[in-house]
Formats: sequence, C-alpha cells, structure tokens
Amino acid sequence: MDSLRWQKVLVLQNGFLGDTILTLPLLTEIKLRFPSAKLVLACSPLAQELLQDHPDIDEIIVDDKKGGDRGLLGLWRKAMTLKKMAFTMALTPHKSLRSALMLYFAGIPLRVGFRQSVASFLFHRRVIREPQRHDVERNLSLLRAFGIQPEDCRRSMRLPPGSEAEAVVKKLLSSMGVDESKTLIGINPGSGWATKRWSAEGFAGAIQLIKKNYDCDVLLFGGPADAVVASRIQELCGGASVNLAGKIGLREMPAALRLCRLLITNDSAPMHMAVACGVPTVAIFCATTPALGFYPYSDNAILLEKDLSCRPCGSHGGRRCPLGTEDCIRLISPTHVLEAVVKLLERKRESAPAGKDALSPEFISV
Repeated sequence: MDSLRWQKVLVLQNGFLGDTILTLPLLTEIKLRFPSAKLVLACSPLAQELLQDHPDIDEIIVDDKKGGDRGLLGLWRKAMTLKKMAFTMALTPHKSLRSALMLYFAGIPLRVGFRQSVASFLFHRRVIREPQRHDVERNLSLLRAFGIQPEDCRRSMRLPPGSEAEAVVKKLLSSMGVDESKTLIGINPGSGWATKRWSAEGFAGAIQLIKKNYDCDVLLFGGPADAVVASRIQELCGGASVNLAGKIGLREMPAALRLCRLLITNDSAPMHMAVACGVPTVAIFCATTPALGFYPYSDNAILLEKDLSCRPCGSHGGRRCPLGTEDCIRLISPTHVLEAVVKLLERKRESAPAGKDALSPEFISV
C-alpha cells in the first residue's frame, strides 16, 4: 500500500452529531494503522465542540452548512480552504451532493465514498453501503477501498473526557447538591425529532419508580433546546431529579456521562455518547427502529420498543405521528423502563478489553 496516500487524510462527516460520533471507530482505525498520518475531521459546529479534545483527531475543520458556510458560495469557499491544505486523500461516509462536490472542488487526489452517494461518480473509489449493517460498520467499510474489512477493525467507540472537563462537571454537580457517592442515573429526554421523544409523563413516572427502588440521584441532561421538556419532567416528578439541561456543554458531556451508572435516553446523539463513554444504556426507540442501523452499538445496553407496523415512519422519525395515535410513544410505560434499568444495574459483567467483535444491545419489544 502506498504510504504517501496516508500522509494527510481528511474525513468529511458534516451530518448530524450522532452520525459523526458513529464515525469515531473509522478515525481510530485509521490512526491505529497509519499513526504517522495527519488526520483531519471536517464536521458540524456541534461535533467540533464535542470532539475538540479527541486524541485520534489531529485537527478539526468546521463546516457550518446551515450557517456561514451555507449555499453554493459557502461550499466553494470551504472547498478552497481544503484545497490549500493539500490533502493526499479524503474519505466521506456522508452521501450528500454537497459533500461529493466539496471534495471534488478541493482537488483532493484520492476521494473515497459510498456507491449509493449522490454524485458518487466524483469519487475515485466507491464502496457499497450495506443497509443491514450498523452504521459503525458501514463507516468502517470505506476502508474496503484499501483491502481492509470491517471485521478486521476494532469497532468499539471511545470518547474520553477533556483534561479540564471533569473538574468543571464536578464543581457544577457539587453546587447543585448532587452526591457523587450515590448511584447517579442520567436521563436524556431530548431528540431532534418529535416522534423520537418518549413523553415527559413517561420520564417523570420512570424517575419516581427508580427513586422508590434505589438510593440515587437522577440527572436530567439536555441542551438549551431541551430546557422546556426538562422543566416539565421536573415538575411532573415533583422535583425528584436534578435539572442540568442547558448547564453542561457538549465539551463536558463525556465527563458528566462517565459519572453515571446508567443513562436512559431516546434515540439521539447522547445515546451514542454514552456508548462511547462505556456507560450502560437504556435506549427508548419510539418512531425509529434498530433496523435503520443506528441502535446503541454496545452489549451493555437494552433497547425498548413497541413493535408496530407503522414504524419507522421515516428515516429520522417525523415531526408528528402520521396516524395521530403516537402509539410508539404511548405504549411504552415507566414500568417497562424500570424493568430495563433493574436488569442493567444488577447485571454481573466482567470488563473486557475493546476488541473486534460486533456489538449489539438486548432488544426488548414491550
């Protein structure tokens, strides 16, 4: 293999934050196999905030396609920025026309992407994206362009905390009266799509049941956009949780999640963060299904879902239930969640080193 191709490598993933987290095993594998390569990630502003301290990434370029880099002019300017950086190779798991054009206009001499991508003819090497695989494995399959199979790669994700993040988080939790000596249970009630969010009533009921069964503190996570639902949950559960929504930035999230014994979450970016931090996870899938390939890539997780013929109602769920029933949300109860929590908390596990085996949660249809 020509080592010159791996001198300066760009990985372009400017999709959703969760998609970028699922690209981490690809970045790690490149760094393990080609340690002398300079590895650069082009991603969204949110992903840059989360991953700025990641040890496998040498540099991050922000592609703010919904802000300053939007439109054709923004695409051209970003491509010219990449051109000046003289990359020897670029790989992109993102299938959009914008991504293909950006790498083409940047004149990168070896461009690798998926055959199913829009404008895949602009890539020099095209790899089949297998829909039945988890997205971690689909991203790793880009290395097939160089004779490397996903099965021969280390497929676990890692998201270590930044050097100062732990101290920031501990100080905040102490100021809010959180007792770190107790079991800490995290809850993430947010998601970018309304039909992927379990109800505020459901989360509040689960908090009350968990507090009855365990001497623990429950932490509500979320960004500024989740403040309303977090406050509603806090009200419904009678203040039985600590509301951290909008108080912890993405850079500090890995440190905060690592303090938790378990995270209860919707299908969302924090779900993938928890997996990458090695935190046991109860994932509630409402409108989306694991068959889409974005379930928690962990054998220390439980995925709860209601098996309905109308699921999924879209690749990302939808803004509203097309049937008007919201059965995928309504028919998952706080008791179902408590049972999954108990199962994970009382599971006896031996820590195993990160290996090359595919990882899968326990799937429970309620």
